[in-house]
Amino acid sequence: MTTASYIAAEYNPVLPPVEEIIVGFVAFLLLLFVIWKFVTPRFEKMYAERTAQIEGGIEKAEKAQAEAERALNQYNAQLAEARAEAAKIRDDARLEAERIKAELEAEARESAARIVAQGETALQAQRAQIVAELRAEVGRNAIELANRIVGESLEDEARRRRTVDRFLADLDAAQARN
Repeated sequence: MTTASYIAAEYNPVLPPVEEIIVGFVAFLLLLFVIWKFVTPRFEKMYAERTAQIEGGIEKAEKAQAEAERALNQYNAQLAEARAEAAKIRDDARLEAERIKAELEAEARESAARIVAQGETALQAQRAQIVAELRAEVGRNAIELANRIVGESLEDEARRRRTVDRFLADLDAAQARN
C-alpha cells in the first residue's frame, strides 16, 4: 500500500485526528478558564448592579406610593375638615338669618304698635274734639229749640248750662239703653 492509500484508509471523516481533539480540548479548557476568571465576574457584577437598581426602583416606587397615600389621606382629611367648616358656616349663617329675621319682625311689631298707639291717641284726641264740638252744637241747638218750645228766655248762663247738661245727660242715658 502506498502512503496515500494508507492515509486514505486510516482517515475517518467522522472521527477527527487525535491531535486535533487534544488541541481542541485544551483550547476549550483555556476558553472556559478565561470565561470563568474574567467574564463571569463581570456578568455577576452587572447582574448585582441591575438587581440593586431594580430593588432601588421598587423601593423608590414603594416610597412614592406611601407618600401618595399619605398625601391622599391628608387631602381627604382637609376635604372633610373643609366640608365640616362649610357646614358650620352654613348653620351659623342660617342661625344669624333667623336671628336677624326675628329682630326685624320684633322691630316691625314695635313700629306697628307705636303707629297704632299714635293713631289711637290721635283718634281719641279727634274724638274728644268732635264730642266737645258736638256738645257745644247740641247745646246751642237745645237752647234754641228750648227757646222755641218753652218760649222762655234762657239768657241766663247758669240756667243755660243746667239745661244743656240735663239734655246731654238725658241723651247719654238714652244712648246707653240702646
